[in-house]
Amino acid sequence: MKKYLTTLLVLAMITGLASCSKTQQTEITENDPTETGPSETTEKAQDGDTKMLVLYFSRTGEQYGVGVIEKGNTAIVAEIITDLTGADLYEIVPAEDNYPTTYKELTDVAKKEQNENARPAYADTLPDLSDYSVIFIGAPVWWGDWPMIMYTFFENEDLSNRTLIPFCTHAGSGLSGFDRKLAAACPDSKVLDGLAIVGADAQNKPESIRDMISEWISGLDY
Repeated sequence: MKKYLTTLLVLAMITGLASCSKTQQTEITENDPTETGPSETTEKAQDGDTKMLVLYFSRTGEQYGVGVIEKGNTAIVAEIITDLTGADLYEIVPAEDNYPTTYKELTDVAKKEQNENARPAYADTLPDLSDYSVIFIGAPVWWGDWPMIMYTFFENEDLSNRTLIPFCTHAGSGLSGFDRKLAAACPDSKVLDGLAIVGADAQNKPESIRDMISEWISGLDY
């Protein structure tokens, strides 16, 4: 009987030690600094990040080289920039959208606006631009220039003391001086090198243009 009680005591001691060991191991795991999750350092770095906006004007309907499209060429590029940078996204839309959806008629309207130096109104739903220090600004090239609705935006909004980064989609004209014209319209802002994407590539080669956009962004100093 005495031997039996001794055996039970030894077993109880072993079980207790094992239990303590297991508890200690669990506590170490729960407090392991290598465990995933937001740390204070990460949160501080995120708080200090530059707040950016991707702002664009784009058209659907019949477009040169791609036929009838449901998402605009420039919209596709803008969404990729947003995805790569984590910026906010905003589309400039006309206050009254009377632009034709057929290509020839649209180019005629665009030319008429340019000849008249028109300033088409846009919907007054802009975010608070004072929240952003870096703004990517994009549009399709219309007759070698920004669409006139973009000049309405440049003249109406205070873009001073911000970094502006132009981008465009086109059918062969390239950047068409978008950066230079943006700098002239917004002389109190810093304008960086722009990017030009062929509209057909935006529709048909999304992975290819994503690589191009990524490389462009990585070379920007903002």
